[in-house]
Amino acid sequence: MPSQGGHIMGTPSTMGDDEQLTTTRLLRDAARSFGDQEILYRTDDGAWQRTDYAATWDRVLRMGSALSGLGVGPGSKVGLLLWNGLHHFESYYSVPLTGATMVQLNLRLAPADLAYVIEHSGVSVIVIDHCLLNLARTLRRHVSEDIRWIIASHDELEEGWEEIADGDTYEQLVAGSEPLADIPDMSERSASGACYTTGTTGRPKGVYYSHRSAWLHAAAMACNAGITLDDGVMMLTPMFHVQCWGLPYAATMVGARVVLPGRFDLNDVDGLIDSIVECDVTFSPAAPAILMPMLRALKRREDPPRLDRLRFISGGSEPPVSMVRSFHELTGAQVMHLYGASETSPLVTINRMKPAVAAKVSEEEAWQMRKYQGLVPAGVEVRLVDPAGEQLPWDGETVGEFRYRGPWITRSYADNPEATENGFDEDGFWRSGDMGYLTEHGYLKITDRLKDVIKSGGEWISSIDMENALVALDGVVEATVIGVPHPKWEERPLALVVRSEGSAVTDESVREHLSSSFASWQLPDEIRFVDEIARTSVGKINKKKLRAEYEDAYAETS
Repeated sequence: MPSQGGHIMGTPSTMGDDEQLTTTRLLRDAARSFGDQEILYRTDDGAWQRTDYAATWDRVLRMGSALSGLGVGPGSKVGLLLWNGLHHFESYYSVPLTGATMVQLNLRLAPADLAYVIEHSGVSVIVIDHCLLNLARTLRRHVSEDIRWIIASHDELEEGWEEIADGDTYEQLVAGSEPLADIPDMSERSASGACYTTGTTGRPKGVYYSHRSAWLHAAAMACNAGITLDDGVMMLTPMFHVQCWGLPYAATMVGARVVLPGRFDLNDVDGLIDSIVECDVTFSPAAPAILMPMLRALKRREDPPRLDRLRFISGGSEPPVSMVRSFHELTGAQVMHLYGASETSPLVTINRMKPAVAAKVSEEEAWQMRKYQGLVPAGVEVRLVDPAGEQLPWDGETVGEFRYRGPWITRSYADNPEATENGFDEDGFWRSGDMGYLTEHGYLKITDRLKDVIKSGGEWISSIDMENALVALDGVVEATVIGVPHPKWEERPLALVVRSEGSAVTDESVREHLSSSFASWQLPDEIRFVDEIARTSVGKINKKKLRAEYEDAYAETS
């Protein structure tokens, strides 16, 4: 039989298989079919402004024209240092429109790491939010003088920007440009966007998302999360983090209302809640680091709002069952766990209850299943392997490392052969480093990170399950469990707990609470109450830093 690209070719199709699935088509077609669909965005003064898909497509065409005039085109890289506002949403489309690749720059990274990403990716233009003047001043000392800076603001610029940028601002470029007439006919295999991982070891690693992968991931996200044109999708997750979990593309694909909160402060969670109500938000991505403060604020209200149509997808870390349940019981909102990584775009699983399973389990069992990472969507291949790479059974008991492969999962790291060799197996599966099992009902459950699992006396202790139990205790704001070297048992768990103000939580009450779910030998040798827990630039608990800080905690133990 004839083959094509190494694959067996059957009867040729009559379809338009040469039609390229590009992100440009997503917004172009949304402007055609849902042109009057609302896009809400908040400006620096806190006021909400309105536009729509048709007007946004026109602005994207004009910005694309302006970028082309600056020499941006196929193969170029444009860096984005932006909060979750209209300029960021437009850049998701205006940059790839020219054939260039948008490089998401995590503005919470240290300047040295940011400079590394800028230089490694070859960024020639940076679009930066006007409130980041101090960051721009710092970065300019570490990056090429040839980089062109475009300042994004809806108002007049503050003094000082003239030393950074000598050209027009974002709004001036849009206003002074005609719509791009000659849109490059890009291959769907070109990189439309890029993100750099922010792990706790080594330099950030580049993951480049093709137009095709972004398109297919958007379809999978909309389908599996149930997003439709009746939804209002608020971008709560930073839009520089794994492309906001693909939600800008998924929302555009189905013509949903888009809600862009701009820069928001977790010190004003009540204002965020009011915005969700005011803007009729029905879908949003949000990590537990956002959801937990939001829940506490809702509990403080005498009359919390009903949010029965609202669905959150929660990622970054496993959402505590107590939090998921409290959101539903207090407001009617649903919290679904989504699991993935920068390498996976990020959708690997999403936790939705299958009707057949719901009919078999008790209400309490159903709530406990919310802590599972969820069901693997069509398109993602999963392997569960032992340390030698041999596949393990999916029996709900056997624990191994998960590996993944699929059309929106990367096969390599950009210009980093060493990381690529270590990060992927011989069949192209990404080594996730996550340990767990698959249940009889097809739900994937992570028990720990390979590097975080606690091995005590030859037995494994799951830090994730213990952390989930700790935050379920009233009076505990957040908690983490780390493995600390022990002279007798190799490692023993150490719990770090942040209590709420006025909390009556004690060492004894924590141990009593944990003893209902864990054997006595699994309980932490020490429970330390701390004011805060170190986190990474994307809000994940920084266990590497914590292990180094507490490595001598049990050194004197006999």
